[in-house]
Amino acid sequence: MGKVRASFIGVDIDVLTMDETLERVREAIVTRKRLHHVALNIAKFVKLRNDNVLRADVACSDLVGIDGMGVVFAARLLGINVPERVAGVDLMQEVIALCAREGYRPYFLGARPDVLRTAIANIKRRHPSIEIAGVQHGYYPPEDEWRVVNAIRESGADCLFLAMPTPSKERFLAAHRDQLDVPFIMGVGGSVDVVANYVRRAPLWMQRCGLEWLFRVIQEPRRMWKRYLVTNAAFLVIFAGALFGARRPIRKV
Repeated sequence: MGKVRASFIGVDIDVLTMDETLERVREAIVTRKRLHHVALNIAKFVKLRNDNVLRADVACSDLVGIDGMGVVFAARLLGINVPERVAGVDLMQEVIALCAREGYRPYFLGARPDVLRTAIANIKRRHPSIEIAGVQHGYYPPEDEWRVVNAIRESGADCLFLAMPTPSKERFLAAHRDQLDVPFIMGVGGSVDVVANYVRRAPLWMQRCGLEWLFRVIQEPRRMWKRYLVTNAAFLVIFAGALFGARRPIRKV
């Protein structure tokens, strides 16, 4: 497959297509060698600049997928040959389909109990042959965390989808991934809400143009406008500094 890892403004990313990513997932499951996936979007990129724990958690992952057209566009302008966006929610659904086809068993951890129940029902409706290794909602007390970790390990799951927000999911995986004994582990954030049809995705044309954030603002203007205004503005400042810095001529002395 050749060299796929690149540095994007100080953060390592893996430059892969969806098919190449799925092949890495399949290989991890077959060999039972751990592959910890993290999806990088603008919000996470901006947050980890000032969050050393989150930054370390991302750096310690095995595969950093490019989730978010803003990162795709910016990386290309910086000379990184990104073939396509591999959105976390799309990768999750492709891995679920892989499990159904090849008999692998996924485990789902996180989300509200009602959302998780609906998502699992939808998955089983779409993939009747799939065998779920286990399910645990994300609203358990802190003292139950090791019970949850033990349940995942004892389930013999082939992959784990962790539906918790950033940075909770990264910290959970960084703390417990060595004890989970699951080949493919992936933080999926709100993707379970999408599978449950509790959250609508933007139309495909908006996804391709990098306007999913605008769709979210239209859906929830009071909650989302400030978040995206601040995050997107911060990203533009960081990116502009990297772009013009890269193009600044070297002065001879």
